[in-house]
Amino acid sequence: MTWLTDIFSPDKQDTVVHIVALYSCVIALGVYLGKIKIGGISLGVTFILFVGIVAGHIGFTGPLPILNFLQDFGLILFVFMIGLQVGPGFFESFGKGGLKLNILSTVAILLNILVMFACYFIFFDTKDSSSLPMMIGTLYGAVTNTPGLGAANEALYSVFKNGMNFDIASGYACAYPLGVLGIIGATIAVRYICKVNLKEENDKLQEEEAENPQAKPHSMYLRVENTYIAGRKLKEISEFLNRDIVCTRLMHNGELTLPTVETVFEMGDEILIVSAESDAKAIQAFIGPEIEVDWHEEDQPQRMISRRIIITNSAINGKTLGKMHFRSVYGVNVTRISRQGMDLFAGRNHCFIVGDRIMVVGPEENVNRVAQLMGNSEKRLYTPNIATIFIGIIVGVIFGSLPISIPEMPVAMKLGLAGGPLIIAILLGRFGHRMGLVTYTTTSANMMLREIGLALFLASVGIKAGASFWQTVIQGDGLKYVYTGFIITIIPILIVGTIARLKYKFNYFTIMGMLAGTYTDPPALAYANSICAGEAPAIGYSTVYPLSMFLRIFTAQVLVLFFCHM
Repeated sequence: MTWLTDIFSPDKQDTVVHIVALYSCVIALGVYLGKIKIGGISLGVTFILFVGIVAGHIGFTGPLPILNFLQDFGLILFVFMIGLQVGPGFFESFGKGGLKLNILSTVAILLNILVMFACYFIFFDTKDSSSLPMMIGTLYGAVTNTPGLGAANEALYSVFKNGMNFDIASGYACAYPLGVLGIIGATIAVRYICKVNLKEENDKLQEEEAENPQAKPHSMYLRVENTYIAGRKLKEISEFLNRDIVCTRLMHNGELTLPTVETVFEMGDEILIVSAESDAKAIQAFIGPEIEVDWHEEDQPQRMISRRIIITNSAINGKTLGKMHFRSVYGVNVTRISRQGMDLFAGRNHCFIVGDRIMVVGPEENVNRVAQLMGNSEKRLYTPNIATIFIGIIVGVIFGSLPISIPEMPVAMKLGLAGGPLIIAILLGRFGHRMGLVTYTTTSANMMLREIGLALFLASVGIKAGASFWQTVIQGDGLKYVYTGFIITIIPILIVGTIARLKYKFNYFTIMGMLAGTYTDPPALAYANSICAGEAPAIGYSTVYPLSMFLRIFTAQVLVLFFCHM
């Protein structure tokens, strides 16, 4: 049985079999242990870090160059896929109420840093060059942000060129468990500080949704009774309204037809209009009253159908609805567009991307023709765009390696292996179609690549930290990292959550989602969703998550490069 023991023997750590066995055991065991819930809360995939620490402590390790490569490659893959996911909505997240939420989120991030510095000066030896880096590791455990840990860890190698006798992953590991609990606990504390009634908050959400409809597609049958409209073309009416409308059907003298931009309306015509929900009343007031109809499409010469079509043709990527001329060229109308499960109104300036699902109305033959043009092959979506991913990664690595000289800094600042790929991925996710790049990946594919990257990173960090973990944490300042991390977690939440509620009057569930997104903490979002009947927590989370993730990674490198010295 020596062949079996050789696989796990420290003397055989240079072999491929040993390295594969090492990572497989650490990752698999970490994932399974991370599913264990205590008080309804689990640590998730982050438990891989703790299993890695144990493996490293007992000598189950591997060659340092290989550990470093897998750690860096895992980090790159993780942050790049996050960037692709948040990219399409990154800039839109600042619209409407999103600007205030993002400002509050930014304030919370800055407060995390300020509290971290306060703890550093109060509780630690400032003459020790390892104290501040360890506190930065504690900071990112306290805010449960793994990419920030990776960015800080990478930046440290450019500052401590002769090596480090510490590992910030130890501080991260100490602060993380109470960080998860502290985020949820502090959010609950905000509820009692502000005297929030959960039932009233749920009722207010429902009232707001009823009173303030979003710009969702709205269908209505109208009768033309405005004499101004009589004798005018659909194009003229649409331009006069200055609103995006789609007229999908027209009943004129008992004949049902599909209108085009050249169709002339007459008094008494009955039409089916699709518009943004918020524009419905204005359009109705201009054209005529809403009516009930009893049209029998099957009796008409051309049988009209509605079909949902998936855009899988990369040639359509980046084209706008107005330039596709669906009505004039193909004789059909696009009434709805769905992206990532959200219904969007089919306005002329809507920009198509691969993966969009559109509702097309028209004669069956014409709809089939449009389906062929758009691709409509769901199997194509299952094929990942590997070329785009690796083009983005190499551009991101190069971009992250560009030195930026700043006065009084010991070394030139670089965005690094975390910041560079993240920024490029966000830009590709938003503007990649303009360069002919298809950035679409299915949700499952994105999550798979993200989880693989995160697992490799956490396992590598944990294995490397294991050797010094006992000396650093158990015999050293481990307890300090635990309680200072808890302080870093809760104080910004209590301050920002209270301000968001008392000054800006945000709904409590929106605040919960905003705070969870600021700390990029899925367990906190899951808790918020469990007590809210609506989508407010998810909206708050998704509004601030893109900017928060970017700032967490960016500030990690700034903290190291500006304040950490040998």
